[in-house]
Amino acid sequence: MGAKEFDYYIFIDYSVNYLGYLIIKKEKIKEFLPKISKFAHYRELKKKKAYLDSIQKIVAKNNICSHFCKLKIKKTESAPEIYADILDFLKKHDNCLVFICVDDKQFKNFNKIVHIIDGKNIKVIKEGKLKKHTPEYKINLVLDTLLNLARVKNDKF
Repeated sequence: MGAKEFDYYIFIDYSVNYLGYLIIKKEKIKEFLPKISKFAHYRELKKKKAYLDSIQKIVAKNNICSHFCKLKIKKTESAPEIYADILDFLKKHDNCLVFICVDDKQFKNFNKIVHIIDGKNIKVIKEGKLKKHTPEYKINLVLDTLLNLARVKNDKF
């Protein structure tokens, strides 16, 4: 997880008409990583439907969503609600070190918002800057997959 250990990890992503975020506490990551080894980047897959069918079962069987402090997936028109939730979380945890990974297209604006609320303990990076096979990259794949499940299969998280 790099040289710096953070207290919380926040991932924000979108897929077509869905926007979502997840927040996971540092202590949960080690037990969580083995449960997500089958997750892959949706865009790179050839058999997308089969992947989603399979991963939907893994999400349920391994109780994936229970590892998160918070998880929310909504239609993109609910973006203000999503960002308000995250800013509220940051305000309540202002003494914690927080890592935030944001979709590349939303990075610039989100970074401005974070610095308005005094982002001294917050590191915001673009999703595209995540190194493959790192814990952060793998957790981001989970959010990407959950967004695609919501979009394609109308799953609720």
